[in-house]
Amino acid sequence: MKFEDMPKDHEAAVRTLAMPKDTNGLGDIFGGWIMSHADMAGAIIAFRRAGGRVVTVAVNEFVFVSPVYVGDVVSFYTDIARVGNTSIAIDVTVFSQRNDGEHETCVKVATAQMTYVRVGANRRPVPIAK
Repeated sequence: MKFEDMPKDHEAAVRTLAMPKDTNGLGDIFGGWIMSHADMAGAIIAFRRAGGRVVTVAVNEFVFVSPVYVGDVVSFYTDIARVGNTSIAIDVTVFSQRNDGEHETCVKVATAQMTYVRVGANRRPVPIAK
């Protein structure tokens, strides 16, 4: 499930601060920075549900909805979309909290779905326990 508003009943899998070093050449937060953190957030819940090591095999979807600015607190919320025999699809919703000095606002900035595969010691796919 992707979230429309920042969920009050879920904890963010990853929360971080957008810094000047995370910008592209034009001074905007680099999309790859957001994608990297979304992958980490998805891997955390995939690892927990799969019961062990997972690897990213696909970015099924990634949609940027709104920009992220330097100084924003960026939160990555995850949910399990589906569990297969060896793979698990994770929905990630990204929110940005910003403060203009008078008001704090929360903006949905991206959604994604990523697929991870559970792998064993030989780095080959192994079944995920149901």
